Amino acid sequence: MTKLRLSVAMGDYDRTRALLDGRVQIDGVDPVYMTLNPEEMFFRAMRSQDFDISELSFSSYLVRHARGDCPYIAVPVFLSRAFRHTSIYVRKDRIGRPQDLKGCRIGIPEYQLTAIVWARAILQDDFGIHPSDVTWVRGGIDTPGRPEKVKLQLPADVRVEAAPEGRTISDLLDSGEIDGFIAPRPPGAAALRNENVGWLFDDPTAEAKDYFRRTGVFPIMHVVGIRKTLAEAQPWLPGAVFKAFSQSKAHALAQLSDTSATKVTMPFVEEMLKAARETLGEDYWSYGVQANLRTLETFSRHHHGQGLSDRLVPVEEMFHPSTYESYSI
Repeated sequence: MTKLRLSVAMGDYDRTRALLDGRVQIDGVDPVYMTLNPEEMFFRAMRSQDFDISELSFSSYLVRHARGDCPYIAVPVFLSRAFRHTSIYVRKDRIGRPQDLKGCRIGIPEYQLTAIVWARAILQDDFGIHPSDVTWVRGGIDTPGRPEKVKLQLPADVRVEAAPEGRTISDLLDSGEIDGFIAPRPPGAAALRNENVGWLFDDPTAEAKDYFRRTGVFPIMHVVGIRKTLAEAQPWLPGAVFKAFSQSKAHALAQLSDTSATKVTMPFVEEMLKAARETLGEDYWSYGVQANLRTLETFSRHHHGQGLSDRLVPVEEMFHPSTYESYSI
């Protein structure tokens, strides 16, 4: 059988490495892999559909899926997950607790970024700060003038303004012209050196563990999407993609657990693995729908509540139908 020659865009992670080096194959596919950073990958996927298979921003995907104009259909492979308590920086000289952010100005790179949806969810559910309670200042983290990658129609009570021309949100945080900063990346070096800039939460790891214990939610950042026309023409493909990415993740976890010589350049790997399993369970980075139902429902609720998706998207229609169930032996 002739294999499909397909372009595949994704990050260079331990959980994708077995695909990149050929230890795991996508059944029926001859892949051309491209390892790209999220900003380039998501922009190109959403603006010009450059890839046959692509890692996607969960939020951007849901914005367009809810409208019915997304060029991709997702499979429940979650290449990026993170507790976003570490994504919220503030001016510590004026913000002492989360509730102090009411009425403040918070810098963001894009309103619809998945990390920021989750950060707003934390602020709303745990501290009563709604999206309409602050002014959102949109701008690049390190480069001025960053646009939204998808068009949005936000509620009338949500205030979003552009950063001043030629300025970044890192500059504005450093100078004190904004009170907070939320992004998937930390602010620029000058702001990080500022003694008045720091995380909102003094111990974000403890906050994240408490959040999971209370909610059972481990936030999902990215999904994997297949070009819709391709999935329609090759209905076996979504299942094959899900299988291959799951096998690649299994390889990564096996390597990570082999601590005779640690595979990552980080001390305390055994201790962190133990803590992750104790807090989140043995399958702490799960793929698939059922194991992630609460997280998916929570994200959809907040995404719609923040005015990003024009309808509440039920979990049963987020992904390709063939990926909701799998065989067992």
